[in-house]
Amino acid sequence: MSAMFLLQFAIVLLCIFVGARVGGIGLGVFGGLGLAILSFGFGLKPAGLPIDVMFMIMAVVAAAAAMQAAGGLDYMIKIATKILRRNPKHITFIAPAVTWLFTLLAGTGHVAYSVLPVIAEVSRQNGIRPERPMSMAVIASQFAIVASPIAAAVVAVVAYLEPQGIHLGDVLMVTIPSTILGLFLACLFVNKMGKELKDDPEYQRRLNDPKYADIFASTTSVKEVEVSKTAKISVSLFLFGALLVVLMGAAPSIRPVFDGKPMGMAHTIEIIMLSIGALIILTCKPDGTAITKGSVFHAGMRAVIAIFGIAWLGDTLMQAHITEVKEMVKGLVETAPWAFAFALFVTFCISKQPRRNSSNIVPSWYRIRYPSTSINRCICGSKWLLLYS
Repeated sequence: MSAMFLLQFAIVLLCIFVGARVGGIGLGVFGGLGLAILSFGFGLKPAGLPIDVMFMIMAVVAAAAAMQAAGGLDYMIKIATKILRRNPKHITFIAPAVTWLFTLLAGTGHVAYSVLPVIAEVSRQNGIRPERPMSMAVIASQFAIVASPIAAAVVAVVAYLEPQGIHLGDVLMVTIPSTILGLFLACLFVNKMGKELKDDPEYQRRLNDPKYADIFASTTSVKEVEVSKTAKISVSLFLFGALLVVLMGAAPSIRPVFDGKPMGMAHTIEIIMLSIGALIILTCKPDGTAITKGSVFHAGMRAVIAIFGIAWLGDTLMQAHITEVKEMVKGLVETAPWAFAFALFVTFCISKQPRRNSSNIVPSWYRIRYPSTSINRCICGSKWLLLYS
């Protein structure tokens, strides 16, 4: 391994670290700064832009943002809240199941954040330690990202795996059952963590302390949202789009054929989700300004900018040193293919964004001919590492 490669690799890592610390669009712009150093300073030729990945994420975000502006996300949160309140005794299992399912359907973890106060209240009222269901609910929402056909992270991975014969259906056949199994086993373990509240002396002391009396007596006020017909329609349209994406991914034969080959999954996802966004706007008539001001749109666009800079930077480094890197990891691919999961885990700890990890790490390993099946398995493996971290 040459000193020049190590120096340039250190620059890439520094840009990722500083960008993650800055937050927002920091990863993207510092990725651009790193690219300037590598190109103008070291003379490396910039790699091709990850256009397909960026466009797919933009299409999915456009549809999800339109659904949020139409009230669809609030409607899903309301349903999740009702489910949690109806099953209080088993909330350690119900809470992660709810956040997993709704994140899978929506392609975003925003639903999980909104129901956390409800989970805390319901568990406390039933004598269950709140950290049990709350910790698992948050982890479940992250697990569901890799199991959602319309999550930006999955969309990004499929863009790189499909040319190798790994389709969306193949990815979901691994991620859905493995995340369900992992969460169930984790819930069994977490359900026994800590003392029951009635046996916890510190909790009982605070329960009798006037300083905390108002806090324990209060009831979490979840904003009652008047669910309109258009909100329900927006959710139905969005889920219909997700179903179409799954069907098209699982059965390439039903896609249009051009030059003897079915339309690529990248174009398929872009067309379907943009069309769903248009149908939501036409039928539900959400405020156009609200679409671009929502949390889903902001988070999605930040991810696109991050991918623009960081993925471009990383791919440029790999392109310049591809022969050296291939030689270095040749043995690793054969003896320890699971190491890819650790790489995903480390980048997750740095960036905290699955969609960015998919586009930061996958292209580099794809370029060195890392087995596609191992990449698919390790996507879930990185989530298992997150669970035990």
